[in-house]
This record gives sequence, structure tokens and C-alpha cells, in this order.
Amino acid sequence: MAHFPRPAVVGHTVRRFVFFLLVILTSLIALGLLVSVFQPNGFSPMELLLLFLYTILFAWICISFWTAFMGFWVILFGRDRWAISRQPLDIPPDSATSPPRTAILMPIYNEDSERVFAGLRAIHQSLTDTGQLDGFDFFILSDTRDPEVWVEEELRWQDMVWSLDGKERIFYRNRPENTSRKSGNLEDFCTRWGGRYRYMIVLDADSVMQGQTLVKMVRLMERHPHVALIQTPPVPVNRESLFARILQFASSLYGRMFTAGLNYWQLGESNYWGHNAIIRIQPFLEHCGLPKLPGHEPFGGEILSHDFVEAALLRRAGWEVWLAYDLEGSYEEIPPTLIDYAKRDRRWCQGNLQHLRLAFAQGFNLLSRLHFLMGVMSYAASPLWLLFLIATGVEAFIQTQQELVYFFGENWMPVWPVSFAVEMTTVLLVTLTMLFLPKLLALLLLLKEKRLRRAYGGMFKASLSVTLETVFSVLTAPVLMLFQTKFVLAILMRRAVGWPPQQRGDHQTGFVEAVLTHGGHTLIGVAAGTLSYLYVPAFFWWFTPVLLGLGLSIPVSMLSSSIALGRQARRMGLFLTPEETDPPKVLQDLDEYLQEDEPVLPVLRKTASSRFLQALTDPYVNTLHRSLLPESESPSKRRRHYLEGLIHQLEEEGPDSLSSMQKRELIANPETLLRLHALFWSQPPLNNDGMLLENRRAG
Repeated sequence: MAHFPRPAVVGHTVRRFVFFLLVILTSLIALGLLVSVFQPNGFSPMELLLLFLYTILFAWICISFWTAFMGFWVILFGRDRWAISRQPLDIPPDSATSPPRTAILMPIYNEDSERVFAGLRAIHQSLTDTGQLDGFDFFILSDTRDPEVWVEEELRWQDMVWSLDGKERIFYRNRPENTSRKSGNLEDFCTRWGGRYRYMIVLDADSVMQGQTLVKMVRLMERHPHVALIQTPPVPVNRESLFARILQFASSLYGRMFTAGLNYWQLGESNYWGHNAIIRIQPFLEHCGLPKLPGHEPFGGEILSHDFVEAALLRRAGWEVWLAYDLEGSYEEIPPTLIDYAKRDRRWCQGNLQHLRLAFAQGFNLLSRLHFLMGVMSYAASPLWLLFLIATGVEAFIQTQQELVYFFGENWMPVWPVSFAVEMTTVLLVTLTMLFLPKLLALLLLLKEKRLRRAYGGMFKASLSVTLETVFSVLTAPVLMLFQTKFVLAILMRRAVGWPPQQRGDHQTGFVEAVLTHGGHTLIGVAAGTLSYLYVPAFFWWFTPVLLGLGLSIPVSMLSSSIALGRQARRMGLFLTPEETDPPKVLQDLDEYLQEDEPVLPVLRKTASSRFLQALTDPYVNTLHRSLLPESESPSKRRRHYLEGLIHQLEEEGPDSLSSMQKRELIANPETLLRLHALFWSQPPLNNDGMLLENRRAG
């Protein structure tokens, strides 16, 4: 389909002008108040630093505040007429023609196979309920390196194909090399199979989407040929720890307002979040090839946070990218504990900081550059806040050490110091208002919709939940600030990070893990509190929220990870969400599949201690695995010698002597796999489970 860029809409420009004018004016007003405090006595170097930091940080807060306010305005007075779902259709719907087949992609990397395939089954059932299943194919795109997980994925896929009659609809492949991580995984799909499809819907390993939502996404793309990507706002669900339930509540209540606000000023120049989005394959293939950044990691090499960049590349080519904020039925899962949440941030931090180089690269439009800078600020803000707090404390100490002078020159009358308490209080109140007013606005929106009010537990319980969530966010903010500061500094010191799989599923933080992780935070809090109390007592009380968050980091981290407390909060009607009080059928199906887990495939009904050994010994598993291996050239002499050594090691010392990578090498080669299978069946096993080849040293 040919692409014809649309002329810019005047209304879009007006919106953005109003939005950024409000951000700039608000920032200037706050800055003016702070300047009026410092100016009478001239600007010291420390005061200039404070002004510089406050300007950046307050502007960052203003962007968030006015985004939330615009979202509040849109939801309060009705749907946005410029939302992608409300725009006039470029191509009228034609009931006589069926939409093109769409590929649903699930890229995975060492994930929990049971959860992955339960989610896919739930999506499959939801699509079946719509009557539109024939318009979709499923692709499980594995980059898994762990041989145990790899074989498990293959068996789960085969079981899904059998039970759902999905022979020509549900596909699986494992890449020999996970080059360029997720972006390379998607590129491989587009290159090999993308020509069969017009669109692809990209999921994450923990994504779940309603069938009706998927159908709507395809229809929107069909009717707007100038659009290359539509992003849905995924709502966090299904976690039971107290930490996760608080975040699920906050994301559900505040998220719809923020996403509506983002769409208000981003419009067709929105962003891509990497999953739960539909993409037009042709422009993605033509324009979204990611170059390697010059230099070495962490700032050079492969681009880790590829989604921002791909959206910017599509916009550079003239295509539109939209955030469908009003499209419901899109879900994801989040880390269950504060520590896991920080680990996920560590994975994202390096990728986002790489965007600083791209923000000033040639060819990108202004809004794409802003997206890059916002991605950088999402992590750079933490060390800037820390520096601001330190500078504030130092400035307060300096002020306490200055000797007051009342008589200047030949003046007979004293010159009394002027108090700026009103101005400083105003600055503080304005900052706090910008930070916390969006929470109140989101709560006020519940007064408009009775259904949502009930879904959040009623106005009283929702208000109490917002209050408790605010306290919790105040306590955890300093901890996350130190986490992110540490990550940024590590990256600046050129300590690159890999891309390990994300922790999914509920689990609790133990005492030892909490102490090892948060012990430094506690010591910093105690030291900072002691110094401020001894030398600047007045500043100590202003500093108390930060000190409490650091000092209580160990118990807060442990208690918030508690599944029992999370369930107790639900019984009390706290931190409820609509997805919890009235779960959609797709989430009910997911829960049912996870609880029952009754495979059709016989080999999956028995719990195996080693899928790797099953691939060697079980005829069905061995044949299935070999059939899924890609065709490859005959190994070189050197490689054949290496594999021979691994086979000998397996025979002599058993499978436990092999590393995970060595096991993968053995089952990644069809000839080796077939040879080991024949070798096993040519001699008796050591035990009844057939887990080990006979130890020939015994002979």
C-alpha cells in the first residue's frame, strides 16, 4: 500500500503551542520566585548551581503535571476528537472484504514457558470468541539460550498446537544466535515471514490482550493508511504482593489520565513502548533497521532501548505513530518487589541514556528529539535530585555560618535582614502541588463515573488507597533515587549491562537479600540525618521524608514484597482495580489455564527433572526437537572435534558436568543429537528414569 503523508493539522500545532507555553510559563514563575530569594545579596556559586538544577527539575515536573492536567480535561469533558479512534476515516470500512491476516508475535528469552503459553491460549480463546480467529496467526519467537527452557518451549508449543488444532496458525522457532536481542528477533521475523502479513502485533512475555482489542487495532490500521504504529496503554494486572498491588492501583487510576494527556499533545508523533502495539510491517522493514552506535558500550554498540528509536525512525520517514489511550483490553505484569523493580530499571537505564546521542543526530523531528531527552531524563533526574538535595544542605549550612551585619558604611540606622519565608514557602507549595495534584485529579474523575467508582472500592476506599499509595511513594522515592543514581554512575564509568530475563511471578524479599541490597541506603540515611541534625537542625525537619525513606528501606522493601499483606489489603478493599473487581474473560481464562495446566501432550503430563535429557533419550522429544532445528552446514573439523569432546564428557562424567551453554551446543546440532539418541538406546541406563548414560568407566 502506497503511503501519502498528510499535511500537518493546524489544531495539532495549536495544542502543542498551548501545552509547551504552559510548561515554560509555570517554570519561569517558579524560577522567578527562587531568583527573588537569592538576588538581594548576589548569587553565590552554590546558589547558581541550585538555580540551574531547580530549573531543569521543575521543568521536568511541569511536563508531567500539564500532561496529567490535559488528560484530566479530556476525560472530564469527553473523548478527544483527535484521538486515532475518533478521527474521520481515510478509507471507509468495507464489510465485503475481510481484513488482512495479522501476525501476533511473542518474543521470549528464557521465560517461564507455562506462563507464556497460558497467556497465548487466553488470547487465542478471546479471539475465538470474537469470531475473527482466522485473521490471525501466532508466532512464538524464541531467543532462549537455556537448553532446559528451550525444550520445554517446544513441548508447550506442540501441546498448544494439538489442543487448539493450530497446525497452520501457531508457529515456533528458536534463533541460533540472539543477535540484537528483541529488535533483532523482530527483524528476523520480518525478513523471513513478514511478506505474508501486512501487520504484526508485538507482545511481551507477560502480555495479555483481549481479542476484541486486537480486532479493533487491525481495523484502525486498515482505515488509516498513513499510520505505521498504534500503541495501546497496557494495564498492570495479576500480581498479589503488596508492592505490585500498590503499583497496579496507581497505574490503573492515574495511568488513563496520563495516557490521555500524552495523546493530547503528542498526537500522531507518539512513542512506541516495545509491546502491546500493532505495527505496519512494510515501513518497519524499510526504515527501522537499527544501526550500531559508534564506540564501545555502554554508550556505543547495539541500541538497547530500541522502541523509542523505531518510533522516531518511522516519524522521520513521514509515518504517524499514535497512542490509542482509549483502547481498553491491553494488559501486562510488573515486577513483584521493590528490588525486582530496580533490577528492571537497571536493564532499561543504559538503553535510555544511549538516547542522548540520538537526540542530536541528524534527521529526527523536534518531538522525536524530545522523546529521546525525556527517556534520558527518566533516569538522569535521580542524580540531579540527589545533587540538588546535597547542594541545598550545603547552602543551608553556609547560611548558618554567616555572621549577620546590620550596619553598612556610614549609615546610622541598622539594615535589618529581609525574610523570604513567604517566597520560599510559595516555591515549596508550588512544587508539591505540581507533584501531588495529579493524584487528586485522578481521584476526582471517579465522581464522574459510578461504574469506575465501584470498581475501585467506592470513593472512601479509593481515597484511602490514594493516601496510602502517596505515603508509600514518598518512602520509596529516595530509595529509587539512589538506585537510579548508582545505575547512571555505573554506566558513566563504562560498566555495561547485559539484558537478563525479567523476574516474573510473585515472590518475597528475604531479610538477607533486603539487608544486602538496602544496607547502604540505610547507612546513607542515618549519616545524612545525623549531619543535618547536628549542623543544620532547621534543614533536618525539611529533609525528614527523604531520611525516613532511606532509614526504613529494609523493612519497607520486605513488608511490601509480602503476598499475605497484599491479599489482606484486597480483603480490606484497598488498592482495588477494575481488572480485579470485575476481571475480563481473557484474564479469567489465563488464571484458569495456569491453575489447571492439563497438557494434551503425553510427555508433558509427567514432570521431568531434565528436559535436556528428554531431548536425548525420549524418541518423541528427540524427533520433535530435531525437526525444529534450522538447516545448517556440516560442522567444520574443529567444531566436530569440540562436539566429540562434549559427547565424551557427557558419557564419562554425566550431564551435571556440562554447562548450560555446552548442553545447548549438543542439542543444537542434529547429527550430534541423533548420535546421542542412538547411543542411549544401544545400552541400558543407569537408573529407571533413564537420566544418565552408562558410565563406561565402570567397565
